Amino acid sequence: MIRANRIDELDLAHIAEELDDVGSELYRRLESSFTLLFAHMLKWDHQPERRSRRWEATIREQRKRVLRLLEKNPSLRAKLVEAMTEGYEYGRDRASGETEMPLESFPEKSQCTWYNAIEREFRLGEPDLSSSSGPGKTR
Repeated sequence: MIRANRIDELDLAHIAEELDDVGSELYRRLESSFTLLFAHMLKWDHQPERRSRRWEATIREQRKRVLRLLEKNPSLRAKLVEAMTEGYEYGRDRASGETEMPLESFPEKSQCTWYNAIEREFRLGEPDLSSSSGPGKTR
């Protein structure tokens, strides 16, 4: 109808609802990527003896997903802090369950900066810099 220039026939309430649904789904995808990212960052920092290429790959993949979502949907930037906060809360729960470590083993609130979430190095076989630039540390 829009392309046919039949604007007067549009169901604006339905269109607004659909747009809200799309926005909510994009937000859920962003939050989900942060959840997996933070869960693996926490596991990396709290279980160095169990680090694996799989964890490293998951961190890289989720970072790419976050950046791609934000690139393709710039309006999500307005909810970035909220998505990171909620993603950390869910990621903390997930890390606790997957490591069988008590929830209290992980910081209650993330102090992780955008830089640490997206650019901190996570590579097997390299020196562990988590004490100077890990989640909760600013750089």
